[in-house]
Amino acid sequence: MSKAWLSMIIVIILLVAAALISATTGSIKVGSLELIQGLFSGTNKSVQIIKDLRLPRIIIAVFVGAALAVSGVLLQSVMRSPLADAGVIGISSGAGVLSLLFVTLFPQFFFWLPLAAFIGGAIACFLVYSLSWKSGLTPIRIILVGIAVNATFTGLGQSFNYRGSYAVTSINQATTSVFAMKTWGDVQIMVLYGSIGLVLAMLLYSWCNLLSLQDKSAQNLGLNVTKARLLISIVAVMLAAVATAIGGLIAFVGLLIPHIARILVGSDHKLLIPFSALAGALLILSADTLGRTILAPSEVPASIIMTVIGGPFLIFLLRKSGQTHGH
Repeated sequence: MSKAWLSMIIVIILLVAAALISATTGSIKVGSLELIQGLFSGTNKSVQIIKDLRLPRIIIAVFVGAALAVSGVLLQSVMRSPLADAGVIGISSGAGVLSLLFVTLFPQFFFWLPLAAFIGGAIACFLVYSLSWKSGLTPIRIILVGIAVNATFTGLGQSFNYRGSYAVTSINQATTSVFAMKTWGDVQIMVLYGSIGLVLAMLLYSWCNLLSLQDKSAQNLGLNVTKARLLISIVAVMLAAVATAIGGLIAFVGLLIPHIARILVGSDHKLLIPFSALAGALLILSADTLGRTILAPSEVPASIIMTVIGGPFLIFLLRKSGQTHGH
């Protein structure tokens, strides 16, 4: 068995184990068999509480992690930069700002929140592209412009807190990366939009592979480079936007996971995209479970856990592997 497929199987096993551990640990503790039996019988009160409170956050954590990781893979393919990530270049913060604005003005249309987030992410992505373009794109220019765009949208988002509105403050708390109090309605939105984005990403894998070549080489092989970049960017923004709208702002997932994935499964996007989805899901679910249990009954947001482990781990990866992007 190849290293790539072995890595895939191990991540699947770890993800199932993490989901079981997350479901059975906390203030209400049940065994794995008791949990499975209770879900089918519907008579165990403890299991019913877990079903209503814990299962939605587990499913959302899994889909948010998968969406952010795959978004990172797609953005790195399009921008040819190993540092391209929705959280770094402002797409997530752009999506977050428009989510806040939309839910403040139109709370009755909550189901359309990902659409508002997508528009915000698309605006941020367009700004990064247009301001970075100078007879081509260079990774360092993309990152510098992205950091500036990210800072601008982050500042706009934080300014909501200083309007003195209790409603806006509570909305801002609701859109941070604490997955507590997520409902099956949130699950429905995240699974619907997240699944569409992940399926589209898998369908675009061959274009992602061709974009790793020089533009002229890709064009000679029959690829419309501009069209491919645009469509892949749209899917990447969609995934990051829905993850931000439902799960809040979480950094480093789209940076760390693609790096690790390339080391384990190589640079072929046919394997890279599904592996990144599984590994991203495992990472965010583990971060959420750790944040929920480490200081119980208080909770540490998954975004803080990711920031604490993400920065040092990324430095370690970059030092350990001089060329991790596969180009």
